[in-house]
Amino acid sequence: MSTIDPSRLLQMRSSILNQNQALQRAAGRGGTEPAPDSTGMADFGSAISTALQQVNAQQAKASEISEAYERGDTHDIVSVMIERQKASLGFETTLQVRNKLLSAYRDIMNMPV
Repeated sequence: MSTIDPSRLLQMRSSILNQNQALQRAAGRGGTEPAPDSTGMADFGSAISTALQQVNAQQAKASEISEAYERGDTHDIVSVMIERQKASLGFETTLQVRNKLLSAYRDIMNMPV
């Protein structure tokens, strides 16, 4: 069995993170990543906060475009429905993440000491 080289693992991790950032920039979502801490990893709290802010912004955008359609400012029902589906999907994802976090918390609390 071969030994694990920590520097090689860190290089691979760096490469993967750089590729991920490049893909996010290409998708038009660059610049919304939480700032890394002194260890080079994003703080969990700031990552969750950023994700919740993005979901909130999507919800607000969906509400805004729906109201514009109701007022008659726009006649593009397709874009309205797409934005509403994006907001719904973001909300459902947030609920699932919350459920998984609560389940993990309960599992940890029920562990014997």
